[in-house]
Amino acid sequence: MFGAFERAVALRYLRARKGERFVSIIAIFSLVGIALGVATLIIVMAVMNGFRQDLIGRIIGLNGHLIVQPASGNRLPDHAGLVARLRALPGLTQVAPIVEGQLLVTSEAGGAAGALVRGIAPADLRARTTIAFSLRRGTLDDFKDQDALVMGQRLAIRMGVRVGDRVSLVLPQARGSDFTAAPKLRSFQVVALFDVGMPEYDNRHLFIPLAAAQDFFGLGDAVSQVEILVADPTQVRGVTEAVRAAIGAQPLRIADWQDTNSTMYAAVVVERNVMFLILTMIILVAAFNIISSLIMLVKDKGRDIAILRTMGATRGAVLRIFLLCGGSVGCGGTLIGFALGLSVCLNFENLRAAILALRGTPFFSQELLFIVQLPAVVDPREVVQVLVMGLALSLLATIYPSWRAARIDPAQALRHG
Repeated sequence: MFGAFERAVALRYLRARKGERFVSIIAIFSLVGIALGVATLIIVMAVMNGFRQDLIGRIIGLNGHLIVQPASGNRLPDHAGLVARLRALPGLTQVAPIVEGQLLVTSEAGGAAGALVRGIAPADLRARTTIAFSLRRGTLDDFKDQDALVMGQRLAIRMGVRVGDRVSLVLPQARGSDFTAAPKLRSFQVVALFDVGMPEYDNRHLFIPLAAAQDFFGLGDAVSQVEILVADPTQVRGVTEAVRAAIGAQPLRIADWQDTNSTMYAAVVVERNVMFLILTMIILVAAFNIISSLIMLVKDKGRDIAILRTMGATRGAVLRIFLLCGGSVGCGGTLIGFALGLSVCLNFENLRAAILALRGTPFFSQELLFIVQLPAVVDPREVVQVLVMGLALSLLATIYPSWRAARIDPAQALRHG
């Protein structure tokens, strides 16, 4: 497409000579601007992907990807057959019956707080990696006795509770045999503390064995709901139909994590899209700089263009010369930004450790400490999208100045040059 003559002239025009350094400096700034814009966009999108993945993992790690609940009331009787049918479905990693309820928890140190207690089988709790990997004290191996309890570390600190201490769960809604209000109270021993990094969970969640929860809430063999974990949480909508078919005509309601956390999920998606749009403006501004530098180059080289035309260069040759000039700056900057962005993402852990070491003290509050630990998740499709967008904008920015250069009349240029 580009001949040796056109490449040689374009290279000569890009070189800074005495009296022409200003145009070259603008071209260098354009290259740096596009490189920084592309690199920043790749890095920020990777960090946003890590933020979304980490946040969703923390949320659904405690609540499950799919929840099967009674259409009315809070009792799901005869759940054993339903659990067996669901466990036979492909793509499901866990099917766990759950008992859930609100109550008051008190400690011997005098602390008291409202909490959300969840009854779950010990094997199912140990399989929840979000809890297993976030233990700060104790071990889930001790979560086997009927009086065992696992609680959030922030709640434990607030109540002055440590592993081995006993706490009391108080259920105000219980009723006695004479139909008078009678709170129900039961003592449990704290065997482990967890900290998933989200105060709304660490401050109010408790886990007790499923059988103990059924007895405490008076449900007998019934449960409150069945939670399902799937292999790929992003494809949960496709699994919902298979779960619905397995349920059959039972009056049950199915909700996935996107429905139950719709506000937070929508906020993350909107923030990510807005960030992409804002950072794209950086590349767009750099592309306008290419237009400015090329227009100045065409104006500066008007006499040279006229001489080339009189020597036999065609309009197409002049057009390709300036396309090559602008394309070299834009595409070169895009490729440099691509390499820089990927290098930062691939070495994100080392860079973060170096920044924290230089800082010396954490610059995030304890509630937002998990942000410092975010991974950079590179999505190849997004990287290709950014790369194509950078190359396209760079090439589009060269079209008008190159067309103006090709339209220069040699006689007029030599007469007024």
